Amino acid sequence: MKRKIVLIILILLISLSCLSLYASKYFLQCSYYTITNNKIEHPFRIVLLADLHNSEFGKNNERLVNKVLEQEPDIILIAGDLINQNEQDLSVALTLLSSLSDSSIPVYVSYGNHEDSYEKIFSVNLRETYQDTGAIVLEYNYEDIEANGQKIRLGGLYGYCLAEKYVGEARIKEVKFLKEFQDTDLYTIFLCHMPVTWILNNSLNEWNCDLVLCGHAHGGQIRIPFIGGLYAPDQGYFVGKEEGLYYSEDQNKIMALTRGLGSTERIPRVNNVPEISVIDIKSSDN
Repeated sequence: MKRKIVLIILILLISLSCLSLYASKYFLQCSYYTITNNKIEHPFRIVLLADLHNSEFGKNNERLVNKVLEQEPDIILIAGDLINQNEQDLSVALTLLSSLSDSSIPVYVSYGNHEDSYEKIFSVNLRETYQDTGAIVLEYNYEDIEANGQKIRLGGLYGYCLAEKYVGEARIKEVKFLKEFQDTDLYTIFLCHMPVTWILNNSLNEWNCDLVLCGHAHGGQIRIPFIGGLYAPDQGYFVGKEEGLYYSEDQNKIMALTRGLGSTERIPRVNNVPEISVIDIKSSDN
């Protein structure tokens, strides 16, 4: 009798593990967040994606595209790593960008570390390649736009965005750009693939960015119930939360960190369903 119970438990554990691995590779989950700010007069909705890493959800990523469009966003923002740095074929990423852009919803994409490395390895200008799909690349540039009638400043870059007091000569360009970007009364949204300095090195307090959108950490790759992510680049092991909203000390500035969609790690995503982050931005007066 005891052996049967042990066998049943073992089968259940193996089944649950297999389901978790399958779900963490092929399922899609929408996470919903609401952010308020007194600069907002007209509410609008963002869909945030990151870390596709050439993953596919249905033929030509149809399931992913349909799921994004079902959310009826005003803008679609992608925080880097659509591709894998050592895979020259860009068709998965370009097909996704084209499909999203064809919806007539504005699509903006920033670089991640894989775009940065890809350009160096294959001597390709990804800005031009991505923008040929109809998407707009934000890499050391910004645009003042409207989303559902709300004027905002939207920008991005690939980098760590350290607080100025920590910056050496190698990152002066980042500081110069961030100072220019934050010089506005508009609500600011900033795409920055790397989350570590915003979490650990005071960047969220230092820079005047109302909303920072990040990826890269893959939710901690392996997620442990009630504990959070196991490992994140630049942060080490048992990193905890690794998803959702992080607040500045004065609670006025926010970083949204998505678990992303795929992975290049040898260790697969576990208990970590690919995520579409849906962010509603509203007036704090409502």
